[in-house]
Amino acid sequence: MTKRVIRTTRFSTHFKAVATVSIGLVALSACSSSSTTDPSAGSTPAGTNGGPVTLTLATFNQFGYEELIPQFEKSHPNIKVTHKKAATSNEARDNFNTRLAAGSGMADVEAVEVDWLPEILQYSDKFTDLKNASVDGRWPEWKTKAATDANGALVGYGTDAGPEAICYRSDLLKAAGFPSDRESVAKWFGTSWESYFAAGQQFAAKSKVPFFDSLGATYQGMINQVEKTYEDADGTVIATTNPAVRKVYDEVVKAGIDDKLSAKLQQWSDDWTASYQKNGFATILCPGWMVGVIEGNAKGVKGWDIANTIPGGGGNWGGSYLVVPKQSAHPAEARELADWLTAPEQQIKAFQKVGAFPSQMAAQSSPELAAVKVVSFNNAPTGQIFSDRFKGISVSPFKGPKYFAINDAMQKALTRIEDGTSTPDASWDKFVADVQALG
Repeated sequence: MTKRVIRTTRFSTHFKAVATVSIGLVALSACSSSSTTDPSAGSTPAGTNGGPVTLTLATFNQFGYEELIPQFEKSHPNIKVTHKKAATSNEARDNFNTRLAAGSGMADVEAVEVDWLPEILQYSDKFTDLKNASVDGRWPEWKTKAATDANGALVGYGTDAGPEAICYRSDLLKAAGFPSDRESVAKWFGTSWESYFAAGQQFAAKSKVPFFDSLGATYQGMINQVEKTYEDADGTVIATTNPAVRKVYDEVVKAGIDDKLSAKLQQWSDDWTASYQKNGFATILCPGWMVGVIEGNAKGVKGWDIANTIPGGGGNWGGSYLVVPKQSAHPAEARELADWLTAPEQQIKAFQKVGAFPSQMAAQSSPELAAVKVVSFNNAPTGQIFSDRFKGISVSPFKGPKYFAINDAMQKALTRIEDGTSTPDASWDKFVADVQALG
């Protein structure tokens, strides 16, 4: 995920969520030889004549696997792993779909960003069912449900999650005469969008620095708290008629444009990246993986901190899954690799390394997780903060096969407003037309 810079996830990801620039993978060819082993027995000879098996793992941006893979190979001496990474989610999605349709060329283990996971669930018969007795209770229900098809098959093992807090520039708040320590700031921002935007208006009256980065990013955090957004469970598209979607659209436009709180910097753009060195904005919605993004972009800039709150009560932005295509010549070993990489111990190590917050329930009570702090964020206890935010997630939006494309259209609609090429009403009308054109 080169546009998410250094330490992020999906989705996630890695954005994790703004569809046009969220991060993805390139599906790559796996090496082949016959598979023979029980996946739970890592040291059992595998491959033809007991020789080693080589697996290809395809991810995007930073999952934190670089140091984990050698550990896996050490404990599984008959399995070697070739790790391939890609740049963007659009590129990944295109490659993934092309090679899936072709019936060849996919990696043994593929990372899939949550926003286009619903698309591949339409073809769940092309992937190994990873469900077994041991997976019960591994993840919160909303994480597992997103990767389960209509027949109950578990298509993917969850990697990270994206519980949200608010990252902020303590120095900019202090300079404007407002509280700067994380506890006071959390109280000031409050727990509703109204209180957060009200704090922004107070800040804007005292500072020339914009309050938040963009309409699109703020919209994403808000829409992540709406259970039914763009599609019904039966596939009916409701995005253009759903009053909840229009309400969020209108609220974020009012705050960002009418109240002038937005810096109008689309996430992952060059201007957005450069703005971290220029006091570009004072706050940003902050899933766990965003901490790493900020660290990379704001290198040498002091003042970043994180408030243990999120307007609306809780929300998840991003997170990915590992899937095993049936194209793999080594499904047992591939499943073992996916299982091992998503185990609590490895998820905690990935969080320590790149900020990919664990989605496994067993990781949440770990002292190692609670002890994680980020020195460059005023020694913020990110392990504890994101654990609190993870517990606060009560809603996970339903995402159907068209979620990715519809959200992409929405992000473009918000960008048109910020770059001055369209009015809010006209841009909404274009959004409606774009969604209708999807069929």
